[in-house]
Amino acid sequence: MPELTIPTDRLRSSWLTARDEWAPGAHQDGAGLRLAPEAGLDRPEVFSAWVEQLRQQSDRSVALGEGRVHATHWWIVEDETYLGAIDLRHYLNALLLDVGGHIGYSIRPSARRRGLATWALGAVLPEARAMGLGRVLVTCDDSNAGSARSIERNGGVLEDVRITEAGSKRRYWINL
Repeated sequence: MPELTIPTDRLRSSWLTARDEWAPGAHQDGAGLRLAPEAGLDRPEVFSAWVEQLRQQSDRSVALGEGRVHATHWWIVEDETYLGAIDLRHYLNALLLDVGGHIGYSIRPSARRRGLATWALGAVLPEARAMGLGRVLVTCDDSNAGSARSIERNGGVLEDVRITEAGSKRRYWINL
């Protein structure tokens, strides 16, 4: 049975194995890799510092850099195996309103087609409601039929499909 867990050093080895399944430089939405250094996550101290950054990003008393928003990160885990990541962005900036939305997620390639994205999205929606959000924006690539199904299964209503700086995006709203 999968669970959501706050990022932890304990899963470093499993996270590194999952990372190696992705093409170099591939975008992993919801994983917080934009906070990671260019290289060095193989080193325990660098990985640990990145995990701490992920945790701190949810603390609204901590000022964030330009263009960043506060977000809560979770890892999708089963039997101590990292399967993916999901994050809940506490509010939207202009870029997130156009491209990224409130919630981003990615599933490692070997764990796809098991319903994990649908499950994880459903598990995070009560967190968004508890945070005081009345609805959330969730986006996916127009060509990602699996992600579109996950969003729709969680009540997503398509607002539009638009060309953005990140390509063609489907934009869904989920009422909480």
